[in-house]
Parts: sequence; C-alpha cells; structure tokens
Amino acid sequence: MEKSRYLVGIFDDEDILISAVKSIREAGVRIHECYTPYPVHGLGHALGYRRSRLPVAAFIFGLTGTILALLMQYYMHGFDWPMIIGGKDYTSLPPFIPVTFEVTVLISSLGMVTVFMIISDLRPYGKAKVFDLRATDDKMVMAIDLSRNKKMKLENIKNILTTAGASEIHEKSL
Repeated sequence: MEKSRYLVGIFDDEDILISAVKSIREAGVRIHECYTPYPVHGLGHALGYRRSRLPVAAFIFGLTGTILALLMQYYMHGFDWPMIIGGKDYTSLPPFIPVTFEVTVLISSLGMVTVFMIISDLRPYGKAKVFDLRATDDKMVMAIDLSRNKKMKLENIKNILTTAGASEIHEKSL
C-alpha cells in the first residue's frame, strides 16, 4: 500500500488559521483537513464544507422506527395474540404511543450513530491519521494532501503557507 504524502502546517492562533484557510483556498490549493484542540467557529465555513445531511438520515430512521413499532404492535395485539385489556379494542392507538416513541428513538439513534461512523470513516479496525500530536494540546494543524495538488509545486505551497502565517511546515507520509 502506497503511503500518501502530506504537507503539514502548524498554526498558533485560530484567527490566523481561518485567514490562512481562506488565502490558501483562494490560491487554488486543496486542503485535506484542519485539526484543532477545540472547536473553532467558522472553520467549517472557511473550508467550504456543506451543511450536514445527518438530520435527513435521522428523520428517515425515525420514520422507519415509528412505522416498524406501529406495525409490530398492530400485528401482535390485533392478529397474533389478540387480548381484550380494559374493555378496549385490540388495536387501540393510545396504548401504542409509549412503545412507538421508544422504538422511534432507538432506531433513530442507532441509525445515526452508524451513518456518522461510516461518513467519518471511523472503523474499529482502522488506524487514525495523526499529523501532529500537538493538535490535541495547543496548536492548529492544517494538512494538505500533495497527491491532490499535483498542479502546484511543493515550494509554492510552502511559500503560501509561510505567508499565511504558519509557524512550522513539514512533510509527512501516512
């Protein structure tokens, strides 16, 4: 398996990082990812990320859970094992509501966790890409995949990072 080469820029301040992301993207360089020790407001917008579609997945899983719960209870109480409880009809809707709510929440949460793990490429057997350990302490790290930026020379990208405010620049193979 061929290792990917990355150019890693280390930044000391979040404002410098956001302005660097904007200037680097304007120069035509494709950024792989930025890693920060805490959430940085506006970084996702600066990187050009689209709005997440996770709420759509949540709605679909919730609707699936609601339909499954209602069909399951309707089948159990109406056909498989009909019992008259409290003089009510076999398939009265009000007693079905608590179970329907709980199954909806269960299916929705399990589905969202699964989709999030797939989208984020978080596998239990995968190996995490660590560009710089200081990204968990006090530094902001920008990783640029060199295989996706073949049109620009390495020195040009380094110059752009330097003028954007990177305190350190180094290459890393993962």
